[in-house]
Parts: sequence; C-alpha cells; structure tokens
Amino acid sequence: MSKALGVFVGKRKTAVARLVIRPGTGRILINNQPLEYFGNEIARMKILTPLYFDEKFWKSHDFDIKVEGGGIMAIADAAAFALARAIADHDEKVREEIRSYNRVLLAGDPRQAEPKKPNRRSARRFKQKSYR
Repeated sequence: MSKALGVFVGKRKTAVARLVIRPGTGRILINNQPLEYFGNEIARMKILTPLYFDEKFWKSHDFDIKVEGGGIMAIADAAAFALARAIADHDEKVREEIRSYNRVLLAGDPRQAEPKKPNRRSARRFKQKSYR
C-alpha cells in the first residue's frame, strides 16, 4: 500500500467527506466502491468537476473518499469540495482557476436545513384552517 499524500475534508449540510490521496492511476472510490456505482450521472459529474482543472494530477493519483451522512447530492457536493481543496492545495495556479470558476468549491456552502418547529408539520408550514 502506497503512502498517502494528504487527507482533505469537504462538508455539505450533514454530509462529511474525508479524502485520502495516494499515487496511482486515477481511480476514484467512494466508500470503497468505484465512482461508476455511485448515484446518478448528475451526481457523478458534480464529483468529477474539480478534477478537470488538473487532469495530469488526476490521472497520476488515486482518490479514496469516505462519506458519512447526507443524501446523494449532499454527498456529491462534499466529495467535490474535498477534491477541489486537494487539487488547489497541490497547485496555486489551479486554485485561481477553480476560484474563478466557482468559489464555493473552495470556500464551502454554509447553508443548513431549518429545524422543524413544535406543533407544525415542517419548519415553516402551519396547519391549514378552513374558517379564515
């Protein structure tokens, strides 16, 4: 087993992705399964977006991503954040390219779901009344 080059973290809502980079052939594993078996095509493309900024780095390293919590798209976003941070850490020029493309890939997204309120069905929705 080859030595890890770094560990990076990406978060989105309740999903937390931990990325380990090792020298390799460009393989991407999410929870020990190949990327091809993960979610739908939109989620896979979202994960791959940061890798296109530095394809030489992508093709010469393996990416092992462990994700906990969240839904499919939150997991995809968290994995993309972790990958973008890893690639940006590798090369300053690529960091500027990613920042100009989409700053959120490096800075993260602080939005969270609003908590449900007491005596209501959801965070905002009230029970309907027919006499008003």
